Amino acid sequence: MDNARVLSVNVGRPRPTEAKGGTTGIDKRPVDGPVEVTVPAHAKSGLSGDAICDTDHHGGPEQAVYAYAREDLDKWEAELGRELPGGVFGENLTTLGVEVTGAVIGERWRVGTTLLEVSSPRIPCRTFALWLAQERWQRTFTERALPGAYLRVVEPGAITAGDAVEVVHRPDHGLTVGEVFRAVTLEPELLPRLVDVAELPAHIREQARKRVDA
Repeated sequence: MDNARVLSVNVGRPRPTEAKGGTTGIDKRPVDGPVEVTVPAHAKSGLSGDAICDTDHHGGPEQAVYAYAREDLDKWEAELGRELPGGVFGENLTTLGVEVTGAVIGERWRVGTTLLEVSSPRIPCRTFALWLAQERWQRTFTERALPGAYLRVVEPGAITAGDAVEVVHRPDHGLTVGEVFRAVTLEPELLPRLVDVAELPAHIREQARKRVDA
């Protein structure tokens, strides 16, 4: 990951949505200067000033920060025929030169003065589909299997656009964000790989175990 870096740090403000709850923080925009990153409480973002409105499904320590690769946004631009600026997928960090979907669960990134740990993939929701106004978006996003990664905050600090992303630890189990996404969506034959990966959120491991034992 030579020259791997953060292109933009993005935070969202509440805005109306037709989805359940009536408001969303998915509209994230790049900000200038350093952004404080902390270990969030339940249903809170790890980034200072970033709104979490769907408190049932977003935020908290396991989803403190969401990262998406600029390279994957470029693929979507070509497929959808529209411009996709950084933050449009609701990501906090738009990266360049980082294997985000190919990252190993439990992989640790040194970014700015923070230490982040890859925890799980993003699963598309109705709010995401409404925000992009793209027909069959949830299905299309699932089929392409380019989910981006949620990260935990291991060491608080600050991140600024342009900061390098350095992988400082990678677990030996080799299970990637993309494989977890495919396992819980369209490829259940991969579920046994999830059961014993301690770095996955407990609810994902438990769901995998139940489906494997069924």
